[in-house]
Amino acid sequence: MTQNLDTLRHSAAHIMARAVMRLYPNVQLAFGPNVENGFYYDFSMEHRLTEEDFPKIEAEMAKLIKLNEEFERVEMPINEAVELLEGIGQTLKVEHLEELADGRRQTAEEGTVSIYRQGEFLDLCRGPHIERPKAIGAFKLMSIAGAYWKGDASRQQLQRLYATAFFDKKELTAYLTQLEEAKKRDHRVLGKQHELFAVDSRVGQGFILWLPKGATVRRQLENFISEELVKRGYQQISTPILGNIELFKTSGHYPYYADSQFPPIKMEHSKMQDGDEFLLRPMNCPHHIMVYMQKPRSYRDLPYRIAEFGCVHRFEQSGELSGMTRVRGFTQDDAHIFCMPEQVEEEFRSCIDMTLHVLKTMGFNDFEVRLSFRDWTSDKYVGNSENWKVAQSALEKVCKEMDLPSLEIVEGEAAFYGPKADFVVKDCLGRRWQLGTVQLDYNLPSPERFNLEYTGADNKPHMPVMIHRAPLGSFERFCGILIEHFAAAFPLWLAPEQIRVLTVSEKFGEYGNAVLQKLQAVGLRASLDNRSEKIGAKIREGRLDLVPYLAVVGGKEEENQSVALRSRKEGELGEVNVDAVVEKLGEEVKMRVM
Repeated sequence: MTQNLDTLRHSAAHIMARAVMRLYPNVQLAFGPNVENGFYYDFSMEHRLTEEDFPKIEAEMAKLIKLNEEFERVEMPINEAVELLEGIGQTLKVEHLEELADGRRQTAEEGTVSIYRQGEFLDLCRGPHIERPKAIGAFKLMSIAGAYWKGDASRQQLQRLYATAFFDKKELTAYLTQLEEAKKRDHRVLGKQHELFAVDSRVGQGFILWLPKGATVRRQLENFISEELVKRGYQQISTPILGNIELFKTSGHYPYYADSQFPPIKMEHSKMQDGDEFLLRPMNCPHHIMVYMQKPRSYRDLPYRIAEFGCVHRFEQSGELSGMTRVRGFTQDDAHIFCMPEQVEEEFRSCIDMTLHVLKTMGFNDFEVRLSFRDWTSDKYVGNSENWKVAQSALEKVCKEMDLPSLEIVEGEAAFYGPKADFVVKDCLGRRWQLGTVQLDYNLPSPERFNLEYTGADNKPHMPVMIHRAPLGSFERFCGILIEHFAAAFPLWLAPEQIRVLTVSEKFGEYGNAVLQKLQAVGLRASLDNRSEKIGAKIREGRLDLVPYLAVVGGKEEENQSVALRSRKEGELGEVNVDAVVEKLGEEVKMRVM
């Protein structure tokens, strides 16, 4: 079904491009691929598109769909395709074909290309397409953005028109409803409204300022992960965010990540060795390897498990930044395990088990596992083929034995140093997010990289295997997803403010404060509202602030040493003894009830 929908949307992109060419003069076609939940087409044209053009374009698309002309595929040699496209003035497509002909991307099998024809419309395209456009039951133009030819900022600027399409109108309506709900849950809006985080241009775009409430949520996540680390035999460490550039050259992160790294910092200060260069680390693993190398290791020391909430930096393009979910500085719940080859399966299984536990504790029960393997036709990977085969085989064996949900193998998505298992979760709106990851690595410990060793039972040196593991991924991205998943209404154990005591009038302030102290004494994050406002206004404000519990106190409650308890989820709970409230909330926090 997904493949068919992809084909439908790609065909709709052609319909949209044809409509634009019919309506506006001198339109140059670039590319029109599918993206998540839709498609786009890039154009070079004199007319500046705005949302006011959408009804006209959609009406023209509807006419073309009604015509129901067949998508006809024609294959021809590259030189004939160049001549054809030159004849209709499609210079961008001609430029692309000439680059192919130059051999930059061409292989011996790519002597021909395919052109799709529909009426007067011709487009260079690999396909596939639906047979006829009447299968497009519903479509909608979504937005406009700027783009560059082939994503290169030094090349021609284009207009990008986004749209979506479905088999029927019900699917489109459901999708648009989901988008509206997503807007209400936008973590950037809710983060500001509930004072969770901020981004300030004076600090820099892509850098998160955790405000007190957001920092509280993050701290609860850190505490949760730290508890699990202790239970599972990890030792926590702390390493610097900078490292000598030679360290990252050895690991391969530099220049592999050169395009997405902050430039190296060259030190020429008199107190520094002339020419020393440092890098804001894009990954924590090289530092963790240095921790392993601080002393000789024996097989008795393995597995050696170390973990850190490590801050890393990557220079994302400004157009790609988005609140907390796409940033330039972020903290990973990172860990690395150094083990003997015969321990790999058990350790990998333990990492998978921890990730499952973390996701389920957070309420993400709907997820799938994607095994990201090497594309054997690509040269972007490091390490010998035999180690890759061993690593991939071990991952697949463990995951199949654990009967993980919706297990999928995807070639070409592996890290440059090894295969991995990625956890893709669905939030309450059905959106997919890639979160936890576990990666197996035979390359960084190898003699070609860091030449890691341990002394085996045979008293000879052996190379350990390395496992990279991060159940949440990054605190920034994970918290951004949590804000949207819960619409900022966090469960009690995560909530920045867990319970608010509200006095009926100021004269009950002393009793309200006594209740507050009793709640705070057991570690509950509680506050007191003893303002002269009416109690109804205080309750409304507490609800708007999404406080999980409101405890109203007045004369009756003071006399009975109780509160009138209101739950955000359960509504009115009536009069409850203060000690019972402490016990109830304490148990809910302890159990991390979602």
